Formats: sequence, structure tokens, C-alpha cells
Amino acid sequence: MCKSDTDIGTEELGHLEMVSAIVYQLTRNLTPEQIKAGGFEDYFVNHTTGIFPSDSSGVPFSALTIDVSGDPITDLHEDLAAEQKARTTYDNILRYTEDPDVRDPIRFLRQREVVHYQRFGEALRITTDHLDSKNFYALNPAFDKPV
Repeated sequence: MCKSDTDIGTEELGHLEMVSAIVYQLTRNLTPEQIKAGGFEDYFVNHTTGIFPSDSSGVPFSALTIDVSGDPITDLHEDLAAEQKARTTYDNILRYTEDPDVRDPIRFLRQREVVHYQRFGEALRITTDHLDSKNFYALNPAFDKPV
């Protein structure tokens, strides 16, 4: 793993931390009645107002969601998809809130996803430029040498 990999991972964990802080600030003063009315009593029983990373369906975050094949083309497509999914999630959050204390950091995070998507796209272009453009699925440049 190179330094840039750890830098990217650290930044992505920072995104999670920022969203978690927003959720905590929005929920820390809820009454039991508000928690129940919002349908969050099951969550509250397990986590109170602590942040437990999960998707909107309640499926907990798992390292299993991070996929890596070792093939640069495959992995860059996976990275591009992850950035797009995150941007879509931020777009959906922005559709549901008018609170500037939520919207401003979510807009910032959304813009980071757009930048990441662009950089991964550039990396994919550079990678494919170094392959046989007639059939760039024929080899894994990380392991295979052209014949």
C-alpha cells in the first residue's frame, strides 16, 4: 500500500466522521417519543444516540463492501462506482433537508466525491493508455507482461 492509498483511506474515514457528527448533532436531544415516532426505537435500544455506521436500511458497514481485485482496471471501475454512489447519497440527503448546518458540510463532501471521480477517471485513462487499446481486457498490467 502506498502513501496515497492511506491518504485516500484517511480522507474517506473523515467523510464518515463528518456525517456521523451531523447525525449525532441532529439526534442527541431527541425525546423517547420523537425517537419512536421516527421509527428509530430499535436503533436506540442498541446504540442510544451513538453513531453506528449503517446504511439507510440498517445494514451495518462492513469491510466486505470494499472490493479489490488486484487488477487496476477492475479496481478503478470499482472506485468510480463508489464515488458516484456516494455523490448520489449526498444528493439525496440534500433533497431532504433545508438546514444549512447539514447542507453546507454535505455539499462540501459531495464536491469531494466529484473531484475523486474525476481523478479516478483520469487514472483509468492513463492506465488504459498503457495497454493494447484493441483489447485492454487481455492482461493484468500489475502481473502479466505483454508477449
